[in-house]
Amino acid sequence: MSDIATSRRSRITPEREAELYGAVLDLLREVGYDALTMDAVAARTRSSKATLYRQWGGKAELVVRAMRSQKPGGIADVDTGSLRGDLHTIIGREDDCDMAQNVALMRALAMAVHQNDDLRQALRELLVEPEVEEFRRIVDRAIRRGEVRADCPALDYIVHMLVGAFATRTLIDEQPPTQAFLISYIDAVVLPALGVDPPR
Repeated sequence: MSDIATSRRSRITPEREAELYGAVLDLLREVGYDALTMDAVAARTRSSKATLYRQWGGKAELVVRAMRSQKPGGIADVDTGSLRGDLHTIIGREDDCDMAQNVALMRALAMAVHQNDDLRQALRELLVEPEVEEFRRIVDRAIRRGEVRADCPALDYIVHMLVGAFATRTLIDEQPPTQAFLISYIDAVVLPALGVDPPR
């Protein structure tokens, strides 16, 4: 999917692509995934629907690539010399406003992802699997440094822990996730689960 999509999109400038992605995300927050149509995207971005389909194939891939475009550069490139430093740095790359907007996007996709196979597949291929792989590389470095035991049973759940905290903060506390909340969560929950004692 990725190679084909890259070939399709080669005729659009990066600036135009960013403009399209921004419009898609705005629409997604406004109306949700099911009500978002390629006609609406075409109208909002002054594009032809045929161009959108030629470049992205369909709504699912367009939406997920738009979401991925908002993420800062690869997290696996973060290397502070400690797992705690790496995780804190990753959290610090999005401010509280960005996190609140991301919660709105997750809410817009929550039901649709269970009902739409194309969306679920695109989300896994373009967003979930690359992010899981990047976290795996970060944790592998921590293992090589001797910070985390290779047989630690919590290793398979680090992404679940982080996504769970991000996704459920609003539901449980009626507050959006913030940098302060996620950093304290990493120190109180994630690192101890991995056998890493944060500084007192």
